[in-house]
Amino acid sequence: MSTATLTPAPVRPAVAGGADQRIGLRSTFRHIGALTRRNLMRIKADPESMFDAVLMPIIFTVLFVYVFGGAISGDQDSYKQYMIPGLLGQTGITLAMAVGTGLNSDFQTGVMDRFRTLPIGRSAVLVSKIVAETCRALLSFTILIVFALILGFEVKTGPLELLAAVGLSLLFGMSMVWISMLLGMALRSAQAVQGVAMLVIMPLQFGSSIFAPTDSMPGWLQSFTDYNPLSALADACRNLLNGGPLTHSVLIVVGWSVGVTAIFAPLAVARFRKRT
Repeated sequence: MSTATLTPAPVRPAVAGGADQRIGLRSTFRHIGALTRRNLMRIKADPESMFDAVLMPIIFTVLFVYVFGGAISGDQDSYKQYMIPGLLGQTGITLAMAVGTGLNSDFQTGVMDRFRTLPIGRSAVLVSKIVAETCRALLSFTILIVFALILGFEVKTGPLELLAAVGLSLLFGMSMVWISMLLGMALRSAQAVQGVAMLVIMPLQFGSSIFAPTDSMPGWLQSFTDYNPLSALADACRNLLNGGPLTHSVLIVVGWSVGVTAIFAPLAVARFRKRT
């Protein structure tokens, strides 16, 4: 009587880079679309999550125009023309930094464990976050512009310049999403992500030319505002909507946006692959 010898099948080594290398580009785009739809459906099921995008532009506009406008510029009408273009950039970065909190919650609630078991590209999860956030930002920009026009703000250039200001603010805001997502994956809790995000955006917002000219600031603070990308973004939007030189400030904003994305997008994707 012979005895059969069972030889275990050789184990194939895992493909470096995970699922992304086994999934084609066409499938990855399909996964991005499906996950973007999921993110938008979550917003529909939880409309309270849109309060920041809907109410923040209105609250900031009313507070700064009618509380601080007279004290800063002496004339509320002229302050509208100065401050509201800068609010485009401020709104974009504030919404962007909230993405990390949601991503951290997805890890804590086990959503990412479910994604890990699915044959989807890892990068599709992060890119879909950016696409969904772009939709939120566009809604917030629309509300800000409509409300500003109701209050008497004037676009002194034209609709193309208005679209360019929105596009520039969106470009910079979406580059900041990569930093937000990296924080969401690096920190342990959603509360920690919120706290660190505030430490990032508060100096950028108020140490800039968004709300007030920088001439009266002390020299050390003016040095910071000179290199603050939000100052360049506020100046670019202001010149696009009121008229003025564009090349210098626009190039600075585009350079910052490309640089932030080039540095933090690979870091965020690498961190995501490590955690999943």
